[in-house]
Amino acid sequence: MARPLFAQINLAALRANLARARAAAPGAKVLAVVKANAYGHGLTRVLPALDDADGLALVELDAASTLRERHYTRRILLIEGFFEERELPELSQRRLATVVHNEEQTAMLERAVLPRPLEVFVKVNTGMNRLGFAPGAVARTCERLANAPSVAALRLMTHLSRADEDDGVAEPLAVFEAACRGLPYPRSIANSAGVFRHAEVGGDFVRPGIMLYGATPFAFDTAEMLGLAPVMTLRSELIAIQSLKANDTAGYGASYTASRPHRLGVVACGYADGYPRHAPNGTPVLVCGRKVRIAGRVSMDLITVDLTEVPEARVGSPVVLWGEGLPVDDVAAAASTVGYELLCALAPRVRVLTTEVGRVDLEL
Repeated sequence: MARPLFAQINLAALRANLARARAAAPGAKVLAVVKANAYGHGLTRVLPALDDADGLALVELDAASTLRERHYTRRILLIEGFFEERELPELSQRRLATVVHNEEQTAMLERAVLPRPLEVFVKVNTGMNRLGFAPGAVARTCERLANAPSVAALRLMTHLSRADEDDGVAEPLAVFEAACRGLPYPRSIANSAGVFRHAEVGGDFVRPGIMLYGATPFAFDTAEMLGLAPVMTLRSELIAIQSLKANDTAGYGASYTASRPHRLGVVACGYADGYPRHAPNGTPVLVCGRKVRIAGRVSMDLITVDLTEVPEARVGSPVVLWGEGLPVDDVAAAASTVGYELLCALAPRVRVLTTEVGRVDLEL
């Protein structure tokens, strides 16, 4: 029999979250962000649920090529752009749009002779200080690219470093507006946080990411408050139960000491499955639909939990590590990380169950 750990991917929830993004950004084209294998959910697995997106945005050229091979015909944007000049013919052949964020990429495009010119998004650095042209260089860069035979169309974009904060967009938006003044090209600004919190951001393209997968981009507004549903639920079972006496310990390093007699449940899930090893005692888990707490160090294949609050729990009782009934953001907060990391870290050995109305597909 298979180990009773699997990730359930709810495509109906993904569709609903995408609809929520579109409703929050009326009039804008929606580019669904699917980098990192669709945030750990499986790019080709979730593709059918993204039919209503106007296009996709990702980092990986091989994944973009796979999408074209699967006959995906809408816009695909490489949001880190290309890395070598020899990649440009493939971008042209595959009809991929690309971000350009530095002088080297600009020069490569000026030199390139391509069978089909490219759609180019010029990225403006408005304070994130990762990728993007300095504001003063934007107009000249656009002029150069507009005159390059390898460029078919230009767009302008930026990425907001503090869109999750109430006062986080006024300054970078002012920088962006000054950098782009007089340039007649469509714009892409808002990520998930911008879509929800800053309607004034506007833009012709929005790029929702984490919200599509049912997690929140905010520190205090929960996914439920935003009307989002979890797409991934990581499920398992209790595979053993231990009875502890007062002062008994559990797990590697004896990191948990029982203060009283109680039962400990052993869950088939560990850090080799993508669960965070650094999750401390007290991290929430659901057993039989009720919240319990981790008791002891997370090991490679197992987690132990305090069953005091679930006296009916038995071997075989259902467990949710995150997802339906237990937001991934709650688990991430307890482990001092973010939901993005947990979703992206799902290990290849975890079986995946894809659910949709009227159909259940188990992937081994």
